[in-house]
Amino acid sequence: MNLSKISVRYSKALFLASQQKNVLERVNDDMLLLYNTCLEIEEFNKLLENPIVSLSSKRKIIETVFSGKVHEVTLSFLYLILKNNREVFLENITRVFLDLYRKKMGFVSVSLTTAISIDDNLRKKIIEMINTAYKANVEMTESVNKNILGGFKLQIEDKLLDASVSTSLNKFKRELIKKGT
Repeated sequence: MNLSKISVRYSKALFLASQQKNVLERVNDDMLLLYNTCLEIEEFNKLLENPIVSLSSKRKIIETVFSGKVHEVTLSFLYLILKNNREVFLENITRVFLDLYRKKMGFVSVSLTTAISIDDNLRKKIIEMINTAYKANVEMTESVNKNILGGFKLQIEDKLLDASVSTSLNKFKRELIKKGT
């Protein structure tokens, strides 16, 4: 089975279960905690991925670390993942769940890459334009990449608007080469 399909199926199942039990916001907080744990604590991932560590040992560790800190729905879900030998997918499952939650709450993820930092006024205008176009709240991350030379790259969810100078120059170069041959 495709790895991303596994993550999506488990995430959707948890999302629907937490919605039905009216604990979606709490489970989202738990998924954020788990996601950050997976990203920041390398030993936690190694433990989950280690086939030598028994299921019962992993379960005890999960219970010790997360019992009382996460909702019972989340804890039951973690036990299910362990039981089905899907613990290696935990980071992806949490990431997909967090994406589902953001979409449900009307957020759109935006990534802006520019050659130089932008000022607050321009940032506000960009966010307002995206808010209007998508009728959603914008979560924007910014990065500076001098290699794009100028212009910008704007990724909104799975759509990319590439208005960078480097891309324009590369297109122009390909056209010249094409016409020259």
